[in-house]
Amino acid sequence: MPRRWLRRYLPDLQSIRERGRIGFFGHLLEDPFLLHLNRRSVAGGVAVGLFVCMLPIPMQMVVAAGVAILVRVNLLISVALVWVSNPFTMPPMLYASYKLGAKIMGANIQRKPFELRVEWFWDNLAQIWQPLLLGSVIIGLLAAAVGYLLAHLAWRFYVYRHLQLRSKRYPHNGRHPKD
Repeated sequence: MPRRWLRRYLPDLQSIRERGRIGFFGHLLEDPFLLHLNRRSVAGGVAVGLFVCMLPIPMQMVVAAGVAILVRVNLLISVALVWVSNPFTMPPMLYASYKLGAKIMGANIQRKPFELRVEWFWDNLAQIWQPLLLGSVIIGLLAAAVGYLLAHLAWRFYVYRHLQLRSKRYPHNGRHPKD
């Protein structure tokens, strides 16, 4: 992935400190690697963001930021990808996680009438939390692995394509005359 393209859309560290809700991480945000745009950092940020977005927990952005700081991957990408889970995508994600977890645990799938209300979720949480959590972790790990691989492949493809175009433009070993 091109660094210039990503830098155009990502905020800088100063604006994160001033406006961000993760300012309580304090001096941990000073690690320069958290904003690096290289293949490892971007792919790791994708993996962290996709894993955390699958977890049925509150304050996913803060958790994603904490994990990104802990494993030293791109903080902004990990926090941004948490928004894959939003009010529109969360119900099907939770249902799929619950079904997978219940199938793996051999538990009976809850047959109570489903209602799209927060109260229904909290009332039935005692019966569904174990399969829901297991399914969420498994789907989160799979999403993180696929996202990590796709980010690596996209980065490699971009670099390979860039080098091909450069070698066509400058036929002397693909190097620019000023290099």
